[in-house]
Amino acid sequence: MALKTNVRQNGNVSIVDLAGRITLGGECGQLRETLKNLRDAGNKAVVLNVKDVTYIDSAGLGELVGAYASMSNAGGEIKLLNVGPKVGDLLQVTKLFTVFANYTDEGEAVRSFGSAAGA
Repeated sequence: MALKTNVRQNGNVSIVDLAGRITLGGECGQLRETLKNLRDAGNKAVVLNVKDVTYIDSAGLGELVGAYASMSNAGGEIKLLNVGPKVGDLLQVTKLFTVFANYTDEGEAVRSFGSAAGA
């Protein structure tokens, strides 16, 4: 299944709903382009909702790490929402759980950016 992205706003927080696979090729490019557009538009608070992500390969992991670094360098943050067992196991094995803040509640994820973000 190809990666589908849907961007929506919750206050000043951009929530990117992802569905499908984050793998080498078009999927990584699509994720990269989506996050680049958000960053270039000045969106500094981004939540990636990975609830419907079925698979991430090494290129997908690299894309997530690159996006995190790029957003951090621009003064922003990327956080994860609804990490399922498969993606969670992968993040655990690669120790990326120590890099990405992870939430199971969207409201809590939005509030974690501070009071101005959810306004």
